[in-house]
Amino acid sequence: MNAYDEYMKQVVKPMRSELTDAGFKELITTEDVQDHMAKAGGISLIVINSVCGCAAGLARPAVVAAVNELEVKPDNLVTVFAGQDQEATATMRSYFEEIPPSSPSIAIWKDDQLAYFIPREQIESNSMETIKEHLSGVLSQIVSS
Repeated sequence: MNAYDEYMKQVVKPMRSELTDAGFKELITTEDVQDHMAKAGGISLIVINSVCGCAAGLARPAVVAAVNELEVKPDNLVTVFAGQDQEATATMRSYFEEIPPSSPSIAIWKDDQLAYFIPREQIESNSMETIKEHLSGVLSQIVSS
C-alpha cells in the first residue's frame, strides 16, 4: 500500500464508522456483496457511502436519524464505500444497473429488486432534515407494505 492509500484509509475511517457504529454492515469485497444479495431476506437499506463532504456529510447522519426513528426497521443495513472499495461498489451497482452511478446514494432493496433509489442529486441539494424525512417516509411505506 502506498502512502496515499494509507492516508485515505485514515481519512475515511470516521466516515465508515458513522454508519457502522449505527449498525450498518460494511460490504468491502465483491464476495461480501454477492453473499449479502444472495442470502439477505426482507428489506435491505443500502448506503453507497462517499468521501464527498457536501452530500455524504448530509447523507450519513440523515440515514442514521431516519433508521433510528422508525418503529419497524429494515431487515438489513449495509453499506459500500465508493472510491474506496471499488469492486464492492461496482458489484452492488450491478444489481441496479438501470440507475446511473451516483455517490453518495441510498437504495432500498426488497423482494430481490430495487424498491426505491435516492441519487446524489436528491441529497446534495437538500437539508439533512429533508433527506431524513424523505427516507423515513419511503422506508415506512416499504417496510409496512
